[in-house]
Amino acid sequence: MSPPADSEPVRIVAISGSLRRGSANTAALEALARLAPDGVRVLLYRELAKLPPFNPDDDREGAPAPEPVEAFRGLIGASDAIVIAAPEYAHGLPGVLKNALDWLVGSETFSGKPVVLVNASPRAFHAQANLREILGAMAARLVPEAFTSLPIAGKATAEDVLADPRSARRLKESLEALLAALQEA
Repeated sequence: MSPPADSEPVRIVAISGSLRRGSANTAALEALARLAPDGVRVLLYRELAKLPPFNPDDDREGAPAPEPVEAFRGLIGASDAIVIAAPEYAHGLPGVLKNALDWLVGSETFSGKPVVLVNASPRAFHAQANLREILGAMAARLVPEAFTSLPIAGKATAEDVLADPRSARRLKESLEALLAALQEA
């Protein structure tokens, strides 16, 4: 399913919670971007490590947040939806992803935003549950019918993910479910 030809492109921001160079989570999101139909742009946010540690003193009303934060918030605000793929570290989220979400809490850019979760390691369910709880508290519009788990541990590139017919099909179905949910809204 793709948007009508005369409409604005659908803008999806994909966030990998991993900073690792051979990350299966990043590879899954890169594969998702390649599967996007015409009229859908998936942008992989690659600046997670540049966000400073969240500090409420740096996020006061009337004062601009640090530049990387403002750019991140602008990107999220301009998106139609968000897809997050995150590894699990010690039964929780990676600190850099939680930090990014903390920077979004105080902004107007996130509330009500449709969010899809991609799990690149089905054994890693604690981080997914933790992420659902955090996103719910942030008033995200979770789109669970588009959530997907991929058995791609060890697959380090988008090409590897796309070469696995089951993973490619699941990503495509996830994207289709997200686009359907956006059209219903």
